[in-house]
Formats: sequence, C-alpha cells, structure tokens
Amino acid sequence: MLQRVNQPIPDPDDDRAEAARQTLAKAILRWAPDGELHRLPNLPSLAMFRSSTTAGPVCGVYEPGVALIVQGSKRVLLGSDSFVYGRDHFLIASLNLPAVAQILEASPERPYLAVMLRLDAHEIAQLMMDGQVPPPRPQSAERAMATGRVTAPLLSAFQRLVELLDEPAAIPALAPLAQREILYRLLMSEQGDRLRQIGAAGSQSHQIGRAIDWLKMHFTEPLRVETLAELVRMSPSTFHHHFRALTAMSPLQYQKWLRLTEARRLMLADRLDASTAAYRVGYESPSQFSREYSRQFGAPPMRDIAGLRGQAVPADSTV
Repeated sequence: MLQRVNQPIPDPDDDRAEAARQTLAKAILRWAPDGELHRLPNLPSLAMFRSSTTAGPVCGVYEPGVALIVQGSKRVLLGSDSFVYGRDHFLIASLNLPAVAQILEASPERPYLAVMLRLDAHEIAQLMMDGQVPPPRPQSAERAMATGRVTAPLLSAFQRLVELLDEPAAIPALAPLAQREILYRLLMSEQGDRLRQIGAAGSQSHQIGRAIDWLKMHFTEPLRVETLAELVRMSPSTFHHHFRALTAMSPLQYQKWLRLTEARRLMLADRLDASTAAYRVGYESPSQFSREYSRQFGAPPMRDIAGLRGQAVPADSTV
C-alpha cells in the first residue's frame, strides 16, 4: 500500500517577501556605489548601502529609523549590548544613538546590501492620531534600539517605495503613502512600542529625544547635566537614569562620542590636523583629546586616520 506523505503547503508570503527582496537588491546594486552610503536626492529620508567586504568596525550615530538588510548580516554594538541581524530581521532606532557597527557577511560575489529609512517623530505622532494605533504602554527602562522580525507586508512597502525611483514624477504624490505604510507596519510590529513612545508628547523617550537634539546642536559647548535636565523638565537623577537606560551611556559620554566622531570626520574629510580638530569640537587640551580619541577608536588620531584612508573605510556609515 502506498502511503501518502503530507507535503508542506507553500506560504504565499514567502514568495512575496522573496520577490520584494530581489527588487530591493537590484535597486541597491544599481543606485549605491560600493562602500559608500548613498542618499537619494529625490527621496532624502531613504539611504542605501552596499559593500563587497567586511571592513570595519565603523563608529557612527544611528538616526531614528529602520535598517533593513537584503543580503548579508551585521553586528551593532550599543554600549555593552550587541545586536546581530540579517535579512530576516530589521534594526530599529527610536533616538539618535552612537554605536559601533561591523558587517559580518559580504563578498564581491554576494555583497552586503541594506536600505535605511529615516523616521520622524511628528509623522509618528500624526499616524498615532489618525491610524487607530494603540497608545504606548507605561514605559519601562528599555534601550532605544532593538531588532524585530521582517514581514512580507513590510518588505512589500519598501519595494513600492524603491520602485518609485524609476518614476520620479510620482514620488511627491506616492512616496508619502509608501512611507506611511512602512511606519504603520513598524508601529504595529513587536517593536512598535518603542516608536509609539517617541511619538507620545511628554513620554520619557520624547523628553530624552529633545535632550539629544539639544546635545547634537551644542556638543562643542560645556555641558551641565543639571541645566539639560531642567530644559526637558526632569530632575537630574531621573534624567540621568532614563538617558542611560535608553542610550547605554551618560549624557557626558554621549557628548564625548559626538565630539570625537565629528573630530574624526573633520580629520578624514576636511584633512584637519588633530589639534585643530580638537579645538573645533570643543576640547581645550589636545593631549586630553588624543587620550580620549585613542580609547574610543583604538589608535591615536593621525594613525587612525591614516588607517581609514588606507582601507577606504567609510567613517560614518551605519546602514
């Protein structure tokens, strides 16, 4: 007697997801130069990145947004937390977060391919009001970065957005719709509560986000944590606790990272010497700058910059 073997039923979402990935991969290969972060002039919230090597690690600041890997994998370090993800997961950041990233899988035959969409707190708040999105839960002390599972609807929304690059006249009318769908999918995902927090005025994430915005604009100035806490209407102890919980560092450490990262960019892109870069970002002592730079990047300023130029490693790519 022949025994019938039950065959698994194909999941149409698998085919849909794979078709979307192929479309995204072709677009990244077409638009993004190898080893360079590419921002689309007519879609400024979208960025693409491809790399044929695993060069790194790279220090940079993750903007509030979602990063989607189409091919390859990556490790991102936020403080002592490690996030390893590939094509089945997205990385989401709800605040500007200094981090260290390294591509784990890439080759000339199968380059690392990724796309990132920057997210806006005002758009999140608007969609929360318009789209019947659940309100955020009472906030616990969670990082403002996490990974979540990629779904076929999320990939399809990214596909529709990227396909508009071949129809530039339609971008003003249709791109906001695709971006709104992406944001809705994220808000309703397992990690949506992190985004709902920054869209909720008065939430701790929203207040820390305001503090970070201030730090980014004034990082060259002396910092008094008490003054910054007062600016966002939090007590110094509460402010310090929630800032560290969300970003994995203190406000002073965050300012130091911004200063050192900007100094590195100035030396690499503008070819400033170490002392000039140090003064430009707010240091009064070049020797202190050199010590802190070495601890941050593993080598004194000029040796680090020479190594970056020799490897052609992008200094600020975090996609």
